[in-house]
Amino acid sequence: MRPNDANIVGNVHGGIILKMIEEAGCIIGTRHCNTQNGDRCLAALVRVEKTEFLSPVFIGEVAHVTAEITYTSKHSLEVQVKVKAENILTGNEKLANKAALWYVPCSLQNVDKIMEVPPIKYASEEQEEEGRKRYEAQKMDRLETKARIEEVVPPPPNQEQHTVGFSQSSLIHLVGPSDCTLHNYVHGGVTMKLMDEVAGIVAARHCNTNIVTASVDAINFHRKIKKGCVVTVTGRLTFVSNKSMEIEVLVDASSLVDAEKGKYRAVSAFFTFISLDKDNKPLPVPPLKVGTILSLLSEVSQFIKT
Repeated sequence: MRPNDANIVGNVHGGIILKMIEEAGCIIGTRHCNTQNGDRCLAALVRVEKTEFLSPVFIGEVAHVTAEITYTSKHSLEVQVKVKAENILTGNEKLANKAALWYVPCSLQNVDKIMEVPPIKYASEEQEEEGRKRYEAQKMDRLETKARIEEVVPPPPNQEQHTVGFSQSSLIHLVGPSDCTLHNYVHGGVTMKLMDEVAGIVAARHCNTNIVTASVDAINFHRKIKKGCVVTVTGRLTFVSNKSMEIEVLVDASSLVDAEKGKYRAVSAFFTFISLDKDNKPLPVPPLKVGTILSLLSEVSQFIKT
């Protein structure tokens, strides 16, 4: 890991780790799906299960990313990914991250055509049944999340420090060729990296300290984002405990060349961050100021429209 992968105190950005995890999953998923005859395809990310950041990775350490296909349905596959960090000076290794990702194979000839997935061999019937349960659970959660499309409203000006509006942040990014797959749609890892950056800004504004990603709840990819689109990534505090901050991150996309299609919700997720001191020890998180009941209800009604 190099200096441009990390923050000012040497912790590697969670977004860099998420991007590596997604690339590993895409590679193994694409290889597996192209072992059969027919159209060549590319594995497209549709969901990331909870990603655990077990130990920070630092500048100078070597990251080893391993991926394994653990379940296949007719049109999707689950990939489990682990990241180990190695200190090449001491030889010490540590498990830094683990995650489960779901992909669907899209034909290179027609991106809207979902290919069938070759089955894998399971060590036991129990292993296959456990995978089937995970598949059904994530499928149901994706459908439920897709139905909840709330509007993102900018906070009022001059918000008091440690309020939701004070730390709410947005990033606008024009999708270029380097962000995209062979289909000219955005890599899932690129989107996750942008989301982590915005969530990190929200957390840093609230704490005014060094912050790191602790975990990411399920990331749902609702719709594809094409090259040339403008994406708006917005993060907002939804919960603060003494030790952590939960931040909802929403990604909206719109086309520059076809304004009639309008803006749409592309990705959504919840990130959890913690605050650290100069020795990378956890610090208490400042409580969230909600003001009066009326101001709280006003903020909630602005942010969540059902």
